[in-house]
Amino acid sequence: MSRRKCIQGMLAGSIAATSLPAAQAHLTTPRREGLNPNRRGIQLAELFALDEDHKIRVASQIGITHAIVGVLPALRSVPRERYGETLQKIKAAFQAAGMVIAGVESHPVPAEKLKRGLPGRDEELENYTAALQALGQVGIPMVCYNWMAGIGWYRTKVDVPGRGGALISEFDNEVAKRQGLTEWGEVSEEKIWSNLEYFLKAIIPVAEQAGVKMALHPDDPPLSPLRGIGRILTSADSFRRILDMVPSPVNGITFCQANFKLMGEDIAALVREWCAQKKIFFVHWRDVEGTREHFRETFHDNCPVDLAQMLRIYHECGFEGPMRPDHAPTLDGESNDRPGYAIGGKVFAVGYMKGAMDALGIPYT
Repeated sequence: MSRRKCIQGMLAGSIAATSLPAAQAHLTTPRREGLNPNRRGIQLAELFALDEDHKIRVASQIGITHAIVGVLPALRSVPRERYGETLQKIKAAFQAAGMVIAGVESHPVPAEKLKRGLPGRDEELENYTAALQALGQVGIPMVCYNWMAGIGWYRTKVDVPGRGGALISEFDNEVAKRQGLTEWGEVSEEKIWSNLEYFLKAIIPVAEQAGVKMALHPDDPPLSPLRGIGRILTSADSFRRILDMVPSPVNGITFCQANFKLMGEDIAALVREWCAQKKIFFVHWRDVEGTREHFRETFHDNCPVDLAQMLRIYHECGFEGPMRPDHAPTLDGESNDRPGYAIGGKVFAVGYMKGAMDALGIPYT
């Protein structure tokens, strides 16, 4: 190319640049608004045991603002008269880490005798009443509880290699059947229903007076029986029955997406139904592959359900409660002593969650 043609080309490019439409000529790099601490939105949450200092620090560093805390070990070691001061110390510790306690997960005090209708259940009920009153007094607004008697959430394997060798959990009912009955033998669904009704009729009025929401978690896995024990929270209709059993603004649901999906339910339709009734108090944001008889956990970015669009549905339905990513795979180099709850997979899940909400314009706190 001659020197003259080169200069002509440069001039032509300069003229073209000055001829751009005004809208293009004034483009600037977009800047995001600072996070307003007073805005409302979905509460980003994570579950913590009281001995997980490292996990609490990491969660604070990645922007988790709301804590869901297991307080049972602390409360069962003190008399009822000290529940309030014990909870206040726990609350202060999380405030120092920059987090608000949005609720407690699992029962705040032992409740196995209540679940199975055993002698001593009324003493457990008295402890539960005192715990709810103390939670209300210190301003902890929710209890995520379950009614899985004998066996809690259950997997037949917790170290299945997933993507890149990450460890995921699996449930196979054929394996569970081969494991046989538990030490508690056979327990009927009718007995479990009766025990839950006894509990709710006593506790919901206390919770209402204390200002504490009771968010019932579905059975995991949602099938019955499990090793001889009846499971009753295995369908949307069972939750509708419970909401009608003791009508109250504090009688509600922990919406664990994966379990309702394994029930065969339309989870988007359920979110719309129960958000309209203001009955979803807490969300476990996760998914699985398979059926209730045989399933595996997944990463949050490669599961069958479009989790980003589920976030949009929660937002459109007005949900502004706590939501935590649940049961993340255990990553390389992490201990698998608490399958599903190591922090590495949660860091990835929270990043994915925040990115989806930013892209969709969903506010979060």
